[in-house]
Amino acid sequence: MNLYVGCAQWTHAAWPQPSRDKLRSYASWCNAVESNTTFYATPSASTVASWAAQTPADFRFVVKLPQVITHEHRLNNVDAELRAFLTAIEPLGPRNHAVWIQLPAAFAPTDLGALATFLHQAPRDHRYAVEVRHRDFFDDPRAATNLERVLARANAEWIPFDTGTLFAHRPTSLAERDAWMKKPRVARRTRALTGHPIVRYIGRDSVAETVDGWAYLVDLVVTWLSEGRSPTIFLHTPDNVEALNLARHFHTTVAAAVPTLAPLPDPIEPDPPTLF
Repeated sequence: MNLYVGCAQWTHAAWPQPSRDKLRSYASWCNAVESNTTFYATPSASTVASWAAQTPADFRFVVKLPQVITHEHRLNNVDAELRAFLTAIEPLGPRNHAVWIQLPAAFAPTDLGALATFLHQAPRDHRYAVEVRHRDFFDDPRAATNLERVLARANAEWIPFDTGTLFAHRPTSLAERDAWMKKPRVARRTRALTGHPIVRYIGRDSVAETVDGWAYLVDLVVTWLSEGRSPTIFLHTPDNVEALNLARHFHTTVAAAVPTLAPLPDPIEPDPPTLF
């Protein structure tokens, strides 16, 4: 069993990182990252190889499928695009924790046939995790059950995006207001389908509110670990200024209840200040 923690990005102006090798620095703070950049275009193999070179063997990427596959073609007739993407990320090797299939909010229960066909035809040497945003998957038990059946056939995971803490009360900053407009407001899920559950959790700009809101998630992760699962938790805030510290704090909190948990690495010190 392992616990992976990380953020939605590996660099931020507010984080204590060196001027170069930011991914290498990030990997000394966290042991996983959401690879959102792949949503916009399939990266070159040389770019992916540089990601692998900057991270230790036990670091994990959750790589998002390009939007041309999930949003433009909505999983239909995308064999060539999927093959090109999986070939491009081959340099990650075991660092590729899961292929993240984030579907648009318009992808409804009536579209499950496309997902079932896609997962059935997808190469089995990769792990897949699906994020849905249509409200019916969360409000209609029958729709949720049907989605779980589709995922179970492919041993795929359902990635919940937990926005409960964000929407607990009205925004108090521009970043929170922007998140309120863009993030999905859906019911919280606590059910793992596989041995590798993934949760995306977004809090508030306030560290205290973010930490208070994840109490249930700490308990859930402790339970998953006791069951032999290896969860991955991604910590977000509206401005992500404290996300790096929060990810480590979450790991420390879980480790207090699970003393056998492997520690995170020691962070690399940022560059010393210079006059020029």
